[in-house]
Amino acid sequence: MKNIQNKWIRGAIPALLLHCSIGTVYCWSMFSQEVANYIGFSKGAVEWAFSFAIFFLGMSAAFLGGLVEKNIHKSSLIASVTFALGMAGTGFFIWYGGKCLQAGKPSVLSLIGIYVSYGFVMGIGLGTGYLSPVKTLMLWFKDKKGLATGLAVAGFGAAKAIASPIMQGMLDKMGVTGIYKMFYILAAVYFVMMMAGHFMLAKPEGWVEPQVKTKENGIISSLKVEPISSYIGIWLMFYINITCGLAIISQEKMIVKCLGLGTIAGYISTISALFNAGGRLGFSACADQLRDRNTIYKIIFALSIGFTLIVLLTGGIARGAGNMILTLFVLLLIFVVNAGYGGGFSNVPTLLSDHYGMGNISAIHGITLSAWAFAGLSGNQLASFIVNHTGNFVDVAGVKANPAGYQNVLIVTTILYAVAMCLSLFLVRPMKKEENKAE
Repeated sequence: MKNIQNKWIRGAIPALLLHCSIGTVYCWSMFSQEVANYIGFSKGAVEWAFSFAIFFLGMSAAFLGGLVEKNIHKSSLIASVTFALGMAGTGFFIWYGGKCLQAGKPSVLSLIGIYVSYGFVMGIGLGTGYLSPVKTLMLWFKDKKGLATGLAVAGFGAAKAIASPIMQGMLDKMGVTGIYKMFYILAAVYFVMMMAGHFMLAKPEGWVEPQVKTKENGIISSLKVEPISSYIGIWLMFYINITCGLAIISQEKMIVKCLGLGTIAGYISTISALFNAGGRLGFSACADQLRDRNTIYKIIFALSIGFTLIVLLTGGIARGAGNMILTLFVLLLIFVVNAGYGGGFSNVPTLLSDHYGMGNISAIHGITLSAWAFAGLSGNQLASFIVNHTGNFVDVAGVKANPAGYQNVLIVTTILYAVAMCLSLFLVRPMKKEENKAE
């Protein structure tokens, strides 16, 4: 009974506390327009804060993965402090920007301060906080590693669905002029949650870390157990899955409006967020039952290609308004892409552990998350470029939208998903579970 309690008290619960806190980074789009109005800059300029946050998430995970490997308590403490400081700093620079605007001149310093606070400082907390509980969970749940990591990463995916209505309620109560106060409150709440996770998180008794000469030698020697092409394949298919997911998800709201469902766009967004979280848990739990965990990626890419082709061939986005069947196809595509996007995240650490063992998994996982950093910059921008340079903007239910442009985004993502499928089939080394590296 004690061992069962420890699995949850020392592994699963602290992981959820950490991931449900840092996952709220995805809520930025909720209030980016309000922040832009408050400090006197464009929404596009303000939205770069989120892109920087995701970039530094991946980069901090890549460079601090060795620290996480050596000491999860130090890394989870760094995550708690930097995430809360970044949140509070964002609130301060929003307040400062509002004061400058009231004085008659927007302050570039306030915008840079938001980039540094929400992007760089919080980004460090995001990367270290994301990595810290993952290896611990896989050690506690050795027979169900996918289920365990899926549970934690699902917390990251579900954070937006949980926090969004709370944040919206705070904004409604305090008003736009109190938006900076919301960040102060959130900084305090998330600091308490993450510190609780920090104190609870612990590896199983008796686990002894393998001895390596240096961080660099440890990573290199771990990767050398297989042809480097196998790791390159994992990195690239992870990168492509995130890029395609972000490209479609970033246009989700406007696609829904093209279907004539603008009035329920918020509900659809919540449902898609649940699919995102469910994909993280469901795909990784299913992978525990498979002989080769890479099979899950083949399933994700096959589903994504299939539903994208259906929408492309039927012209679902451009012709879906008023047509129940075409509308259903487009919504299913959105939900499938969200589920596959989430499932790609939750299966990476377990796939890597199957191929390279548990000895240096946090560092290897951290380097692999650099794919997230680059995809965070390329996914949204790829979709925006296609939409802004192809097709035509027309009036759809009172807003300007580009149905043909959104269809063209799907053409590009279909090609990329096909490339990822080829990588999964031909570059990533097939592996049976009985061949997994010793733990």
